[in-house]
Amino acid sequence: MTTNTTTNRLVPNGKCWCGCGADANLGKFFAQGHDKVAEAALMAVEYEASVPRLLAEHGYGPDNSVRQAALDRGGWQLCPHGCGYAGAPTSIRKHVRKYHEK
Repeated sequence: MTTNTTTNRLVPNGKCWCGCGADANLGKFFAQGHDKVAEAALMAVEYEASVPRLLAEHGYGPDNSVRQAALDRGGWQLCPHGCGYAGAPTSIRKHVRKYHEK
């Protein structure tokens, strides 16, 4: 893994991090679309390609909400219009434009 030792921040190194060997564009970790390839491969290798297995392995499930954890400490927000939608700030802005601004 390539990291910056002063901040432990991941730093792109010019190669695709999915392991395909392709070059990645400047400042990118993956060749286009390969982030999803890497995500699917990781899910297959570590979690039986199962989102419930992923959640359970990290202590989440019906009695411990990953959604609430994302709201509490993952940078997620609730829709300001009170509809219950939750997501990252960019997702909230898109949601508000699509469903609440006419």
